Amino acid sequence: MRRLLTNCGILESTDAGFAFIEKGFLGIDGAFIDYIGASRPTAAYDEERDMSETLLIPGLVNAHTHTPMTLLRGVGSGLPLQSWLFDTVFPIEDRLTPEMIRAGTELALLEMLSTGTTSFTDMYMGPEETAKAVLASGMKANLCRPVQCFDPSEPPEENFRVRESLALYDKYHNAGDGRVKIDFCVHAEYTCTAPVVKVYAGLVRERGGNLHIHMSETEKEHGECVEKYGVTPAGWFAGLGAFDARAFAAHCVWVTEEDMALMAQYGVSAVHCPSSNMKLGSGFAPVRRMLERGLNVALGTDGAASNNNLNMLEELHLASVIHNGFTGDPTVIKPADTLRMATVNGARLQGRPDTGELRIGKKADIAAISLRSPHMRPCLDPLALVCYSAQGGDVVMTMVDGKILYDNGRFLTIDQERVYADVERAVSALYR
Repeated sequence: MRRLLTNCGILESTDAGFAFIEKGFLGIDGAFIDYIGASRPTAAYDEERDMSETLLIPGLVNAHTHTPMTLLRGVGSGLPLQSWLFDTVFPIEDRLTPEMIRAGTELALLEMLSTGTTSFTDMYMGPEETAKAVLASGMKANLCRPVQCFDPSEPPEENFRVRESLALYDKYHNAGDGRVKIDFCVHAEYTCTAPVVKVYAGLVRERGGNLHIHMSETEKEHGECVEKYGVTPAGWFAGLGAFDARAFAAHCVWVTEEDMALMAQYGVSAVHCPSSNMKLGSGFAPVRRMLERGLNVALGTDGAASNNNLNMLEELHLASVIHNGFTGDPTVIKPADTLRMATVNGARLQGRPDTGELRIGKKADIAAISLRSPHMRPCLDPLALVCYSAQGGDVVMTMVDGKILYDNGRFLTIDQERVYADVERAVSALYR
């Protein structure tokens, strides 16, 4: 099907950043963008859709989250990360069933679609349920089964999580015409042993996969790793061969200059999660230094228990302002930096070179933001408007591969009321 979006503002991606087209036209042929311009194209389209008073941006990419944790939204608020994770979160997660994981995932998909996210990178147990939900929804996702090991005597070949991770890759990688991709994952340095990481990293390299990790999220985690091993978490992972794979690390709040140099050497991407880092009191990641070193920095929400939402426009806003305030320099992070972090940089991390930008030949993964609200007027600087003013509720359309999945409050591929009922059953079983 060929569809033409008309009379819309467009933040077209360029080699220099973004260019604004006012009252423009964007043509879609099947899954791909085939026209962007200020004048009406001469080619014929099967359908036209008037998008007056909207601004089209690339679909947002949530590069680090834990979608089923919507069922834990708000749990353990006010606790530091280690106590929050080990004393509060892990005991609840031990009671999760596949049905609960599916319900939590689908609730997350509703939230992400309604706030402009078209693709996400997820780290959680029970990823087959997430894969099924994503395939049915029409969204895109990179999924993984996190590997952990708490027994220093356990041989790597006996770790059931490693086996499940490899089986997930064999079954689901590139499912749904590539909408679902399977990554590999080591949860963190402090939840795994060196022998397991070393063997697993080798298996990841053999398959040419992406390796998703948590790294240097807190000062405590970072310092204790140095005390135990004499190296930082980045040095520990690199020494075990984990960075020889296509690795990307969530948080990176406490990375040193040497760590960033190591990440640049190996091409390790970083995922900035500002809401989670501030809520848990973890600190401020050195994003400007990462960008200056040429690191690919993406943006993520983390899970709903540590955020407490999956609204990428909120992450975009926070990432655009907190570093300026922290450093006392309003030029440290610019809107173009953060919008790239939330779109094309995330797509690059996921191994999706065909999306993340509004360009001819790229996939039609698009979010449309309404300009009708008072806080979205006047539209003097569209890029600044997206990064500083836009709210999740301003999203009026979310499209993936040229298919509209969310349209003015309606979910076209997910039964919202059924999901709410499933979530209520899961919450009742977990907490009541």
